[in-house]
Parts: sequence; structure tokens; C-alpha cells
Amino acid sequence: MDGLPAPVGPPSGRLQVGELTSPLAATRLAAATPRLLAVPRGDGHLVIDIPGWRAPELTGAPLRAYLRRLGHDARGWGFGTNLGDTGADIDRLSARLLELVEQTGGPASLVGWSLGGVIAREVARRHPDAVRRVVTYGTPVVGGPTFTSAARSFEAAPDREGWKLAERLDAESPISVPLTAMYSRRDGVVAWQACLDRRTRGAEHVEVRSTHVGMGVDPDVWQVVADRLARSAARA
Repeated sequence: MDGLPAPVGPPSGRLQVGELTSPLAATRLAAATPRLLAVPRGDGHLVIDIPGWRAPELTGAPLRAYLRRLGHDARGWGFGTNLGDTGADIDRLSARLLELVEQTGGPASLVGWSLGGVIAREVARRHPDAVRRVVTYGTPVVGGPTFTSAARSFEAAPDREGWKLAERLDAESPISVPLTAMYSRRDGVVAWQACLDRRTRGAEHVEVRSTHVGMGVDPDVWQVVADRLARSAARA
């Protein structure tokens, strides 16, 4: 992990402007249909999808529909728009996770986009026996808002200290479930280097070529999510 590049600041202005091309990602889905349907089928286990900061739960609906078609029990996190109250969201998603796991009879996988991935990581850290796998995309692992284009907005967040706590926990109590972290050098919202997990043993890093906003409908992101969710529940 020592060889991973460290972030030096938020994405450049050029990358931030590049986010304007994000809608083009959806146009690639139709052409990618054959390979998206060729990934291994799911085994019906529970998958909880967590939206990014200020993103409505509806933004994950296309991905969830795709995962259900493959045989996964894919559901939204159940709390609507992610308003950025990370500490409270970790608490309430933890409670919801334990309730759903008891109902379904097996551990769940957590899929998180951007800040949603931060929540997924912390829930998995708290309840490793209830989590089968974590998949994140465009999720900052270090620095919190420091390495994002929304740094000023994050300054006003009431739980800013939660980011520092997460970094301390990464050192003291690393995440123990299989974890896949996707990042993109085209990301104009979160510096790609900040998405690299230097603490989680066996963390898998996968590079995609999407903008940050486009990740939710990027076929490469979908393919990685589906492939990893179909893998064995064995611990990394």
C-alpha cells in the first residue's frame, strides 16, 4: 500500500468542467448490454445501494434494476436523499441493515457512490458479520472534503469530525470484509488519489474512465459492481 499516490488537492478546474459531459455515460449503456448481461448471475442475497451526497435515492434505481435482473435482491437504503449527515446516516443504516439481515437470513452487500461509500465503509466496519462485501465508486477514503470540489460546502457540515474519526479507525480497526474501490482519473468531484484505500488489507482498486457524476450510469462501473457481488462470500 505504501506505493499508492497521495492526493495533493481537489480535482483540477479542467476535470470539474469535464463533469458537464456526464450525461454521455448513459448513452453507452445500450451498446454495453451484451457484456452487462454476460456477468455471473447473483445468488439472491441482499444488496443495499447508498446514494452520494445530495443525491436522491432514485439516482441508484437504474443500477438496482440491473442488479435485480441478474438475480440480486437489490434495494435502496430507504432514507431518500443523502443530505450529508454522515454520523446519523451510519447509525440508522446500521439499524436497518441488522433488521434486514435478520429478515433475509444472510449477510448483505453494500454498494456506495461517493459519500454513500463512506457510509457503507463505516457500517461494514461496525457490523462485519452482517456484511458480505463492500463496493464503492468515487468514494474519498482520506482527507474527507479536503480533496473534493465541494470543499466549501462540506466545511459547514455538522459531522466534519466524522471524517477524521474514520481515518483514525482505518488505522486502528481496519475494515475486515472484502472491499472493492473504483476510482477514475476523470473524476472532477473527488481527487482519484483520495479514493485509494491504503489501510484495508486486500482492498481491490479498479480504475474506470467515467466522470464522477456519470459513474451511476457508467457500464464499466455496473459491470464491476455486478461481478464482485456475484463472487463468493469468503473473507478476503
